[in-house]
Amino acid sequence: MQLCNPIGYVHSLETFGSVDGPGVRFVVFLQGCALRCKYCHNPETWAEGGEEWTVDKLFQRAWRYRNYWGKKGGITVSGGEPLRQMEFLTAFFELARSKGVHTALDTAGQPFRPDDAAYLADFDRLMKSTSLVILDLKEIDPEKHRRLTGRDNANILAMARRISDLGVPLWIRHVLVPGLTDDEDGLRKTAEFLSSLKTVQRVEVLPYHTLGLFKWQKLGIPYPLPDAVPPTAEQVKRAEELLETARYTS
Repeated sequence: MQLCNPIGYVHSLETFGSVDGPGVRFVVFLQGCALRCKYCHNPETWAEGGEEWTVDKLFQRAWRYRNYWGKKGGITVSGGEPLRQMEFLTAFFELARSKGVHTALDTAGQPFRPDDAAYLADFDRLMKSTSLVILDLKEIDPEKHRRLTGRDNANILAMARRISDLGVPLWIRHVLVPGLTDDEDGLRKTAEFLSSLKTVQRVEVLPYHTLGLFKWQKLGIPYPLPDAVPPTAEQVKRAEELLETARYTS
C-alpha cells in the first residue's frame, strides 16, 4: 500500500459524536458501501462519490476540536463502509495516532478478504494505528445474513477473529429487529462466537428504528421492511441477556 496524502470521499462530518466510541468523538462518515441492509438508516451512503478530502486537511479539521475530547475521546471513522477506502483510512489514522489521538473504526466488515495476502498485510498495517474497532455484527447465520444484507458473512467473522488475534479492542453492536434479527438461537450462537474472541470489551444491542425511512422515500427506493416495528424494552433486555453470555475482556 503506497501512502502519501491520498484522497478520501466523505459523506458527512459530525463534530461532537457521543455514541461512536468512548468519550466525545469527531466522526467522519465515508461514502460507499457494498451491503444492502434491509433496515439501513443511511442508504444515501451506498453509492460512490462524496466530498473529496486529503488526509492532511481532514485531520486539520478534526484537530480543531481536540480540546473537547478530553482523555477519553478522539476520532471515529464510520460510513458507509470505511474499509472500502482503506488506503485513505490508514493514512488518516497513522497521522492521528502520531499526534496521540484515540482512533476508532466503525465497520460492518465488508469487503475484508481473508485469502488475499497483500490485502491482509494492508489490513494489519491499518490495525496498528487503530485504537478500537466497533464491529456491527448483523447476523451470525450465513444464509440469514445473505438475505438481510445481500452478502455472506464468512469474511466478516474471519475479520473479527483476525482483529482479536492482533490484540485490537473490539466493541460489538447488533441491531435488534423483531422477527428478523431477534431469534434466541441466533443470539446464543452469536454469544458463543463472541466468547471465542479475546478482545471483546463491550456488546451493545441497538433497537431498530424507522428514523431513516424518509431517506429511502427521498431516494425512491422501496423500503423492504414496511411492517417492521421497534423492539419493546423487554425484547431488548432479553437480547442483552442472551448476548451477555459472551466473555468480555473488561
